[in-house]
Amino acid sequence: MHKKLLLGLSILLCAATAHAGGIAKLKEFIAATRSAQANFTQVVLDQSGKRIQSASGTMQFVRPGKFRWTYQKPYEQLIVGDGAKFWLYDADLNQVTVRKLDAALGSSPAALLSGSNEIERGFTLKESGTQDGLDWLRATPKAQDSSFNGILMAFDAQSNLVIMELNDQFGHKTVLRFSGLKCNPSLSPSLFKFVPPKGADVLSE
Repeated sequence: MHKKLLLGLSILLCAATAHAGGIAKLKEFIAATRSAQANFTQVVLDQSGKRIQSASGTMQFVRPGKFRWTYQKPYEQLIVGDGAKFWLYDADLNQVTVRKLDAALGSSPAALLSGSNEIERGFTLKESGTQDGLDWLRATPKAQDSSFNGILMAFDAQSNLVIMELNDQFGHKTVLRFSGLKCNPSLSPSLFKFVPPKGADVLSE
């Protein structure tokens, strides 16, 4: 699969209420977290569970609608949301794709975690129990044109969101694991601005 399968994700996780279920922790995170940064690893599995892609990098976000995902390995790629536009820069191809932010996000993880406080406006939330010490919930997009069938999120004992599992319409699963999380850090506004590199092809959708 092409590495673009890795993209369009966006944004995450933080401290919530101890001894609460996954839904309560997610709502607390949305209400209490204005910004965050973390390291991440990302693995894409096919229908049979075979690993077909892996990547790692860093992410930052400021709610609502500003985020930056930097893919460092195995290739360089950058995703930036500046509050109005969604920018995707592929360093290997020296190519930039730009879209309106609302059109690019839709019912995506970015919309769920970096958007407004009205979580259940775009998603149906359901508890998914506890497994290996993690509290899980499932968010199902209400929009029929969403690229995801469902998004699973897991919170640890310290009430941090540490795992997201994204199930797409083609039977693939993308698993994101976060580490080194910092909640409500002071982030430079320059992180969420993007200017296409000189000579890059810019594609508008």
